[in-house]
This record gives sequence, structure tokens and C-alpha cells, in this order.
Amino acid sequence: MSLRSLRAGLLAAAALLGLSALPGAARAGATFDAIKARGTLNCGVNVGSAGFSQPDSQGVWRGLDADLCRFVATALFGDPAKVRFLPLTAQQRFTAAQAGEVDVLIRQTTLTLSRDTTLGLRMVHPYLYDGHGFMVRKAANLGGIAELGGATVCLLQGTTNEVVTADWARTAGVQIQPVLFDRIDVAAQAFFSGRCDAIGTDATQLASARSTAPNPGDYVILPERISKEPYGPVVRRDDPEWFDVIRWVTMAVVQAEELGVNSTNAEKMRAESSNPEVRRLLGVTPDTGQNLKLPQNWAYDAIRKVGNYGEIYDRNIGPKTPLGLERGMNALWTEGGLLYAWPMR
Repeated sequence: MSLRSLRAGLLAAAALLGLSALPGAARAGATFDAIKARGTLNCGVNVGSAGFSQPDSQGVWRGLDADLCRFVATALFGDPAKVRFLPLTAQQRFTAAQAGEVDVLIRQTTLTLSRDTTLGLRMVHPYLYDGHGFMVRKAANLGGIAELGGATVCLLQGTTNEVVTADWARTAGVQIQPVLFDRIDVAAQAFFSGRCDAIGTDATQLASARSTAPNPGDYVILPERISKEPYGPVVRRDDPEWFDVIRWVTMAVVQAEELGVNSTNAEKMRAESSNPEVRRLLGVTPDTGQNLKLPQNWAYDAIRKVGNYGEIYDRNIGPKTPLGLERGMNALWTEGGLLYAWPMR
């Protein structure tokens, strides 16, 4: 019996048993089918975080997270405009994902064990590495976080930061008074108005908040970090095919930078590169698209129309933006950072 005949027989047997496919066979899941039928991606983002997800004066969502949503939409449809942004607070985000109100969360969400195992959700893969810190007024002349004893601290309720701060204060023997808010922009305004002595959250969010202050130079982010906060997309647990799509699209934006493929040279590299990795990424060879049930040019379109990771980072939160963040931990692994794409072969 030929391999083709054997496979046909096994598929027929699987159908009789009520199985949709053989183990390991690729198929689009219900989430993916619904998205394709709808024609747009529903992407959950923060309600307003400068540099990550915030509407501009024309109502267009801007930021690193917003651009990653566009990267996914372009991989699916070839069009970065085919995304609907749904702003969610920290308390709303997981409920919205569980209920299917959003297809994916790309919303400054820390990947943790409890979230990955108890919420009916899957943490996908880090796209940004961060850590919890504190911002204070420069005039307070504090040398470090050990000097926060007795301070009132604005924190986000229902986030890892609330827990991390309580754990750190207890371990360090530092007495603080938490003041809780459900939105980072509201917490930041409370801090700037003098309601709190300090504000505590992930360092990138502190930089984002400081960029919106009336006088950003009046505030300093203390140097210590008291936690690890890897940000990544989040999807529902019940659809492994959709999980695969989001995981590998997230990898592709990093892989593009690793291979030196960007929005300006993608067309040339697709036509001229003999590098097998570049050819697979850009759809010259069809493997990745076929395996994910995506168009053959999915990564090529997304890179050309949205950019690689470095381009997205630099235009939204990099050194030349109001946030002024160096790559640091978010540099490629080849440049001393933590960003690393799995082999796309």
C-alpha cells in the first residue's frame, strides 16, 4: 500500500470515529474560522498607555501593542487596517478574553503560572521584558526604593504589580500605604497631582506615564527592579490552532529583525536572498504559511506594511520617542538582550 493510500485510509477511519483530523494534522480552529468570516481581528489593548496603545488626535490607535495587533491582522488578511481595537482595563481584560469578546489580548500583560493554568487562557510568548519599579518626584531626592518607608504609593488594582509590591514591602520590612486605581492613566494623574508620594508599576509603564506629565523632568524612575514582568499575547485555551498562529506571528516579528528583514528591504530580500531562513519567512518557500493555514506571504506582508520588531520598538518607545527607552533586555539575543525567535523551519 502506498503512503498516500495509507493516509487516505487513516483519514477515513478517523472520520468514522468522529475525529476531525489525524493527530498532528493542521486545521484552522473555531476562533480562526470566526475571524476569517468576520473579516477583522478583535484585539484587546490598554485603555490608554502612551507608547503602547493610545488613540491619537485623529482617533487612530498608536503604540507598540497597537502595531503588534496590526502585524497580526496583516498576517491574517494582508491589511493592517483590518483590526478592531477594544480598550480594556486590567480588571476587564481576562473576562473579555474568556468570553470571546476579543480574539487576542496584546495589552501589557505579564505571563505568569497562575494566569496560564487557572483562567482558561493561554499565555503565548514574550514580546517585551520588563520589571516592576517606582517613580518619585526628583525633588524628594531619594536614593533608592529602601527609602520609600512611610510613603503612599499609587498602584494598579488587580494586577501583578499590586501583589509584587506587597510581597516586596513585606520581605524588605518597608511600610508603605497603597492607594489603588483601576487604570494606569488615572493612577498617574493622581501621582502627578500629589495624592501619592510614589507610583509603582512596570518600568515601561512608568516611562509611558512620565511622558504625559506636564513637566516630565520633575520625576525620576528609581533604578531598582523588584520583579520579572514578561509581556506577551493571551488567547483562550480552547483553540490550539489559534494559539499556534499567535505564537508564530509573534516569533516572526522578532525573526525578521534577527535576519535583517525590514519594511524597506523586504521586497528586495524576497526577490534576491538565497538564505533559506529568509526564503521561508518571506514565503518564497511555502512551508510556514501551509503549516499555519495562513496565506503564503503572511510574514512578508506584515513586515513590509508594519515593520520588524526593532522598527516597531523604535518608533513607539525607543530612545528618540518621549518614552526614551533603550533596548536593554529587549535587544536581540545576539546583542546581549533576551529576545529570541524559535527556528521557523
